[in-house]
Amino acid sequence: MRRPLANARKRMPLRAAAGAALLVGLGLASAWTFAQRTDGAAGAPAPAQPPAAATPTPAADPLVERGRYLARVADCVSCHTAPGGAPFAGGLPMKTPFGTIVSTNITPDKDAGIGAYTQADFARALRQGVAADGHHLYPAMPYPSFARASDEDVQALYAYFQKAVKPVATRPPATDLPFPFSMRGLMVFWNWLYLDDTRYTPQPQQSAEWNRGAYLVQGFGHCGDCHTPRSRLGGVKAGSERDGDQFLAGALVDGWYAQPLRHTDRPSAVQWSTQDIVEYLQAGRTAHTAAFGPMVQVVENSTQHMTAEDLKAIAVYLQSVGAPASGAATGPGTPSALRAAAADTPEARKLRDGQVDGLPGSMVYLNNCSACHRSSGAGWDNTFPALAGNSVVNARDPSSLIRLVLGGSAMPSTERSPAAIAMPAFGWRLSDAEVAEVLSFARRSWGNRADAVTAAQVADVRRQLPAPAPTAAR
Repeated sequence: MRRPLANARKRMPLRAAAGAALLVGLGLASAWTFAQRTDGAAGAPAPAQPPAAATPTPAADPLVERGRYLARVADCVSCHTAPGGAPFAGGLPMKTPFGTIVSTNITPDKDAGIGAYTQADFARALRQGVAADGHHLYPAMPYPSFARASDEDVQALYAYFQKAVKPVATRPPATDLPFPFSMRGLMVFWNWLYLDDTRYTPQPQQSAEWNRGAYLVQGFGHCGDCHTPRSRLGGVKAGSERDGDQFLAGALVDGWYAQPLRHTDRPSAVQWSTQDIVEYLQAGRTAHTAAFGPMVQVVENSTQHMTAEDLKAIAVYLQSVGAPASGAATGPGTPSALRAAAADTPEARKLRDGQVDGLPGSMVYLNNCSACHRSSGAGWDNTFPALAGNSVVNARDPSSLIRLVLGGSAMPSTERSPAAIAMPAFGWRLSDAEVAEVLSFARRSWGNRADAVTAAQVADVRRQLPAPAPTAAR
């Protein structure tokens, strides 16, 4: 069981030495196919052959197919595949506050991967963060979340690993963290603080749909690993809705602000309709907003492949987290309400008339943003996201918004929406002060009520990005 943090810290003399940090996932996807060929007897006339469509094909193993689906839910391929590398062969470097962690080979190769793992070895690594040879894994592999998985789902995932993933003999570089984080034995203390390896237990007072959503979000979906704040030792501050208001309250991850996935005093995705949430996870865009940054891979490699029933269950669960009491205020208004009223706001009227006096940042907006996002900030459905009521625009932490303006981003390419429409980078042409002004304008217009952005905040984000070079195409 998870110990109370305050008590655990009193009993742990190596507090400053434990831990590692960010989210990634244990992954596997991409299957190999089987073929079967029947030849006639040698030296004899070939018998009449049945139509090709009638040729028997190997029946899919339901256990393997279930594991394939769960691997998609866990978005395993995104973290265990290096750029240009073989799927699941590892080698992806991931920056954390404790140093760079390199993902491992999780193909069924017996030497370089996990082909020699027994099912018990696999379950121990998945739930307790201990490899087959006994060394501790860093919690960049989100085993505290995977610990909630059922025995049946762990068995299915193991079957998929062993039977449907192509073995690759690649050996990625070893993770080499600076001292003292290089001492993997210290993970014993980290686990004592943060690992609750009990299975998910359905809540009888909730519906089956709600429990399915909670199981996916808290378990293989491991949403909290990005969207929940972490302690200085790298542990999430809450593992479920029962652990307090920190759960899914938003967190800064690798320079991007992962938005709150619970009710807050600001516009958020959980205020959308259930169908809008499902649409966002399937297509990566809605009338409200679009996926960007790290969420692009999540949609492309994971959520677009999930069933509509599971996505609806996730939406139902998230909409219940931090829900205000009946009749309580829900902040400045729902995203839909803000967007509908945006065209009649003073800012929209002035922009339409070309009046920019007294509106710092409005000229920068007219010259760079209004063509796509419109003078009303309402954007264009499923093409250019609305700024009015947008949770990214209204977020307490503007890091993602600054990063989008400076570096740009492309939407996911999905089966439902194949076009990866991109927002260009403006960092090469706008100064820190201009970016701060235009973002402050957007965060205070069309019904938005977020704090102003400073030039110092923009400069801090800019330092984390590679310097863009202007081109003739721009």
